[in-house]
Amino acid sequence: MTPQPPENQDKGHSGTGAGGRWSDLERPPLNRTALRRALLRPGALWTDVDVVPATGSTNTDLTARAAAGLSEGAVLVAEEQSAARGRLDRRWSAPPRSGLFFSFYLTPKVPVERWGWLPLLAGVATASAVARTAGVDTALKWPNDLLVTVGDEERKAGGILAERAGDGVVIGIGLNVTLRAEELPVPGAGSLVLAGAKVTDRDPLLRAVLRSVEDWYGQWTAADGDAAACRLQDAYAAGCATLGRTVRAQLPGDRELRGEAVAIDGDGRLVLATEEGMQRPVDAGDIVHLRPAGQE
Repeated sequence: MTPQPPENQDKGHSGTGAGGRWSDLERPPLNRTALRRALLRPGALWTDVDVVPATGSTNTDLTARAAAGLSEGAVLVAEEQSAARGRLDRRWSAPPRSGLFFSFYLTPKVPVERWGWLPLLAGVATASAVARTAGVDTALKWPNDLLVTVGDEERKAGGILAERAGDGVVIGIGLNVTLRAEELPVPGAGSLVLAGAKVTDRDPLLRAVLRSVEDWYGQWTAADGDAAACRLQDAYAAGCATLGRTVRAQLPGDRELRGEAVAIDGDGRLVLATEEGMQRPVDAGDIVHLRPAGQE
């Protein structure tokens, strides 16, 4: 789909047919002008906010723009993504305007070896903003799935993907907002509305997340990327549902490690205490929360 010109992006699609502005009254389009007015100001982190009706992947698009030269603080939001990717190249699908699908570009002036904290920072910022704005209890599954509770079941409602691009990093966030049960892509998925959210208007949710990212990013960069000094490490650990649980880490090279998740170390790695009495840091891999013994 070809992106609309700026004068039409705030008005949505014309008409009342499929894809029209009022074809789903519960899912109105985002207002780019209002978002820009609220987020772009002198001295702010955010330097541009673009909203497109549809794209393959906001991460892919912003990465391409970064290669051609892009200012820090550019934000790209899509009402619909047809080729969105999560961690390990998993697909992320959702109906148009049913969630928040956006990416932003950062060029941290901190040591590169500390950039690994960026996706965790985005997770803390997103979880706290959603809890505060939507009134939904949230938790983080390491490295960066956003969990909500639907009934008595823990479900994934959002995910974060960070990729090196140009001189910086593109961070993409996908968050299910109004997905109904019959629209969930997989049985273990969830959404804010299914978790009992008091607010499902995407405009204030998006503003809250971006302001929270700006706040945490400012603290982190002021501390030269030291996650302990700016209390990012503590905040992530406090909101991490993985800690204290027995997990299975599926590692690169078809390797597997089981143990109790006991800490988030200074590099943002998950530390597992194995049955052999060793503590093993995991810096990459897919984490499975295991049920109590005998119930797997």
